[in-house]
Amino acid sequence: MNRRQWFQSMGFSTAAAAVGLPAFRTEAQSVSDRVRRSSEPSRLEITDMRMVRMGPDGWKRYVIRLDTNQGICGYGEVRDGASPTFALMLKSRILGENPCNIDKIFRKIKQFGGHARQAGGVVAIEMALWDLAGKAWGVPCWQMLGGKFRDKIRLYADTPSSNNAEEMGKRLKARVEAGFTFLKMDIGIGMLKGIEGALSAPSGMVDTSTVMHPFTGIRITEKGLGLFQQYAATVRDIIGWETPLAVDHFGHFPLEDCIKIAQALDKYNFAWYEDMIPWQYTDQYVKLRQSCNTPILTGEDIYLKEGFMDLFEQKAIAICHPDPATAGGLLETKKIGDLAMEHGIGMALHMAGSPITLFATVHAAAATENFMVCEHHSVDDEWYDDLVSGVSKPIIQNGYVLVPDAPGLGVDLVEEEVKRHLKKDERYFAPTEEWNKERSWDRTWSQGVSQKPINVG
Repeated sequence: MNRRQWFQSMGFSTAAAAVGLPAFRTEAQSVSDRVRRSSEPSRLEITDMRMVRMGPDGWKRYVIRLDTNQGICGYGEVRDGASPTFALMLKSRILGENPCNIDKIFRKIKQFGGHARQAGGVVAIEMALWDLAGKAWGVPCWQMLGGKFRDKIRLYADTPSSNNAEEMGKRLKARVEAGFTFLKMDIGIGMLKGIEGALSAPSGMVDTSTVMHPFTGIRITEKGLGLFQQYAATVRDIIGWETPLAVDHFGHFPLEDCIKIAQALDKYNFAWYEDMIPWQYTDQYVKLRQSCNTPILTGEDIYLKEGFMDLFEQKAIAICHPDPATAGGLLETKKIGDLAMEHGIGMALHMAGSPITLFATVHAAAATENFMVCEHHSVDDEWYDDLVSGVSKPIIQNGYVLVPDAPGLGVDLVEEEVKRHLKKDERYFAPTEEWNKERSWDRTWSQGVSQKPINVG
């Protein structure tokens, strides 16, 4: 139906004759303003990117909004702790693109991502593209990813640590009483500092967070191992053995001491040992896994499925642990999970973002068969649920998040609530025109120069 036929079908020809052309134009414009142009996804274009910092705490959460020519927008989030510039620098590369072409745009910009927080900008855009495409086509993201394997996503809560084992046990038991069916705690070098005879270490190394594990020279003693065991035993006595309990944040120990710790703690039946070694050292992970009887997990700082390949192919881990805000977003996380499953490896998910990242993670988890459980770092933040609308509240119900059926990510920002947490002089999705024309020679392969024909006359 062309424009003329549409007006005729609406009876506007008769109306124009009856009320006069100026009045007709006013009424026609009024009707046109009410038309849902987002029903034309093939003509959708990105027209703007804006950003706002969400949350009242000091751990910055930057949410981007992609606007379009059809009045719909999509939300994504730069990974916790990353620079907002990682996203803003990509604005000029995506203006004018159809956000429904998610994979095409991702391939265009993924070269600007990297491991850990360096992926923040690329992934924020990928999340927002999925949100936009879902809204344009009227389907939830999990449906576009191939459908869902589950209707709710199991969570474990990041729980503040205590060097007092009884206090830690009580905190974890409270999580179980709140409905959580999976737990995690820290057992690490911090609880041994200042205890005579627990550690052998070069001066200053115990406090390091910048020297990689194999290069610190830190050693744990039998006394230190015994203290770890006492701590684990006390916590187990309080929470019981029925609920899975994972362990993280051991400290920057070399491989040999990681093996000593792993073997000493095996009898407490932990769900996994997390990030005992930097993820880059696949050969060390192989040795660690072969040395103990507890599942080994890593991956929250790995960008793209290629970063997981060595770990998978060498069976270096039992469970991979991508963070969708680093791994590459929704589709890349599903690809990582599928690849892990082909190698007999499970998938848990790391998540430390606002509800935008949470629900992006929920969609990826719902669509991935070997998903096990997802981390949540903001369980105790009372303001968290208030930032968004469109989903059941409370967001966490008996340790689970329900998978939304609404289009896109399924959540919208509550503008008034977000504005309540803005810092002085900070604006709600302020304009970013200065990034509209940021250009560079992005292509990573050479192009031959066209030559004029040789004149042989």
